[in-house]
Amino acid sequence: MASGRTFKLNTGASIPAVGLGTWQSKPNEVYNAVLTAIKAGYRHIDTAYVYGNEKEVGQAIKDSKVPREELFVTTKLWNTFHRPDLVAKGLEKSLANLGLEYLDLYLMHWPVSFVESEELIPKDEKGDVRFDPTDFTETYAEMEKLLGPKVRAIGVSNFSVRNLTKLLKTANVVPAANQSLLGSTDSPLLKDNTVAEISKKYNATPAQILLSWGVQRGTSVIPKSVTDSRIIENFHDVKLEQADFDKLNSLVAVSDSKRLIIPTSWKKEEFLFGKD
Repeated sequence: MASGRTFKLNTGASIPAVGLGTWQSKPNEVYNAVLTAIKAGYRHIDTAYVYGNEKEVGQAIKDSKVPREELFVTTKLWNTFHRPDLVAKGLEKSLANLGLEYLDLYLMHWPVSFVESEELIPKDEKGDVRFDPTDFTETYAEMEKLLGPKVRAIGVSNFSVRNLTKLLKTANVVPAANQSLLGSTDSPLLKDNTVAEISKKYNATPAQILLSWGVQRGTSVIPKSVTDSRIIENFHDVKLEQADFDKLNSLVAVSDSKRLIIPTSWKKEEFLFGKD
């Protein structure tokens, strides 16, 4: 079935269960991808300042002719804007890129602060990343001030349980979302025998089964693709029988669960994803 399902955020707003992700989508490809997605029924579009494609995403949204209020748009504050006096600047840059007056959800992309720079990943003469001492709790406190006409909800991304726990000790606004990467185009789960068997049963692709599992467990999913057929395919989820849903849940227990994307060049692995 085409996924018109939605979930409620803690703000009371509805977020579509399936959205289009645009990470690694090149500017010359993402425009068509967003248009295809909206035409197929997607109403949730996810991007980020660091993706370098906000302008094309925004143009596609405009050219789709779908009323802005019918769409749910998310983008993310990049690490070079973490200093409190730069947070609002980061928001304004993204709004200008997108050509939008407001965001439905604004996320802190990583709990890591870089120095102010025009470069996305500023480095010193040795090639090491130049970090800023700003703590993510300070950044989030400034993001709370953005709530209003230009930002409907705020949240975080790539936060571990430990870092979320720390944030909640000082936050006045509970994050509306914590976006995390649960898979990739070469994820071993796409070739898993259990997933393959369930896919055959529902006459669906492994990707559709895994996305359906994500939705059925109560999380919004944002698959990324620039291929028209896959964009359309990803939007058609299936209702899994409880036994099949349980089988997929069991994969977490028996598999060697691990995060697939870790920015090792930052040398922050323990801080980002150490044991909670």
